[in-house]
Amino acid sequence: MSRRMTDQMKALSVHLLTATGAVFAMLSMLAAADGKWSLMFLWLVVAFAVDGIDGPLARKYHVKKNAPEFDGVLLDLIIDYLTYVFIPAFALFKSGLMDGWTGWFAIIIITFSSAMYFADTRMKTKDNSFSGFPGCWNMLILVIFAVEPNFWVILFLVTALAIAMFLPLKFIHPVRTERWRSVSLPIAFAWTFFAGWAAWVDFHPESWAHWGLVLTSIYLTLVGIAQQIIPEKK
Repeated sequence: MSRRMTDQMKALSVHLLTATGAVFAMLSMLAAADGKWSLMFLWLVVAFAVDGIDGPLARKYHVKKNAPEFDGVLLDLIIDYLTYVFIPAFALFKSGLMDGWTGWFAIIIITFSSAMYFADTRMKTKDNSFSGFPGCWNMLILVIFAVEPNFWVILFLVTALAIAMFLPLKFIHPVRTERWRSVSLPIAFAWTFFAGWAAWVDFHPESWAHWGLVLTSIYLTLVGIAQQIIPEKK
């Protein structure tokens, strides 16, 4: 088999790996429809892990050059909208954590603002971070399920982050943002571990996973803004 053929197969395999996210999204949605929230989040964590792996592989195997017939960016955005936005918003609404008008307000603002953000060509910064909150509602809502704060707190967080999507605030990409990556990447791995742990124990209130989730989420949310405040040493 020629070197060119091998490179094409590797690149195509990356696209196929990305596409498995759609399968995990469907499995997550089926669990959500049955009110099996822990199982739903476990599938979302699997999809989150795939999303973290496929990007580096796409760059390593040069998918734009070796498998240009498939648009990996578009494929990734479609799956991200399902797993980061649509399914978590559905879960928040159906869980009963937000009753009455607050639940309707939350799902409308989450889905609408995220659709606009995902189509915004200015979402990426020069250092491969995100300009504005990158619509990672799966992360927020998983923490909400674990901690179960008052619905007014949830409403505030949803509103604040929806507004933050369109403000000049920096949010890091744990893999692609080079500054402080030696800290940010392990913390992103830790968040994934704590998320899986919390879902595995059915969000038991005494689980240490909840503390890990909260602390790692605070870091991942605020570290980009901290980088804007703290000048980088030349």
